[in-house]
Amino acid sequence: MKDFAATPQMLDVLCPMHVFLDATGHVTHAGPTLSKLFGGTPLVGARLLEVFALKRPHRIQTMADLQNSAGVKLHFQMRQPPGTELKGVATPGPEAGSLVLNLGFGIGIADAVRSFDLTGGDFAPTDLTIEMLYLIEAKTAAMDALKKLNGSLASSVEVAEEKALSDTLTGLRNRRALDHVMGRLIEWDRPFAVMQVDLDFFKAVNDTLGHAAGDHVLQVVADVFREMTRGDDVVARVGGDEFVILFPGELKLEALDRIGTRMIEKLEVPIPFGDKLCKISGSIGTAFFVPGSGIGQAALM
Repeated sequence: MKDFAATPQMLDVLCPMHVFLDATGHVTHAGPTLSKLFGGTPLVGARLLEVFALKRPHRIQTMADLQNSAGVKLHFQMRQPPGTELKGVATPGPEAGSLVLNLGFGIGIADAVRSFDLTGGDFAPTDLTIEMLYLIEAKTAAMDALKKLNGSLASSVEVAEEKALSDTLTGLRNRRALDHVMGRLIEWDRPFAVMQVDLDFFKAVNDTLGHAAGDHVLQVVADVFREMTRGDDVVARVGGDEFVILFPGELKLEALDRIGTRMIEKLEVPIPFGDKLCKISGSIGTAFFVPGSGIGQAALM
């Protein structure tokens, strides 16, 4: 019966991370996956121990030591970045003094796959690494899906919170939002002013032209308030035709009187609805919170 010796081409399929070493420790053939780790740097002709540092066993220092360690578990580290660690085992090769060394990543497979862009095609079909790659891909897909789901949930929560603090018809803040901001400013003892606006003759619009006209008027009024307030002011609809505007900071009564007068002038401009005109006005009252006064929220409203 003839002696059987595996050829490099056979091992390229069965063990794609192997190397053939001659008696001097030079690489005479390298498997395709092992070659891939080194990019464009050719392995053939290089000395193994100049390419890899042999970390364990420490007693192995030379090629002769390696030749006498057939079957022993070996620990290597690539000398070039990223310094990937590999495990290996050597067996005598077909030529005198030669060795065949098979290498693998061990538990570092996940990092190696990312570092070297490896795929299932870089491993033998029967290698358990293939199963691990499938698990990594499945985990990555699951994490991506979870990330998207969390993003959707976060967006849904933000939308729900925004709805809970907004008036559906006008898009202004509601009483809950106003109470929250006012409570915080009182707690922090920060100055602010509160302007209450009641619409005059609004009931007549509802009674004569219907609720659709009334809704339209409220939306136009909301736009007027947005136009005449600052970005950090809080404009809230707290009742059917009742609005409150909270102005943070120290403001003089004269300044608020001017704002209120301009608002009334705007509100008194007839609002078209179909072929009709809706005529309203407004009544305004203002209160101030002075730090240290101890005035509560109920007294300001």
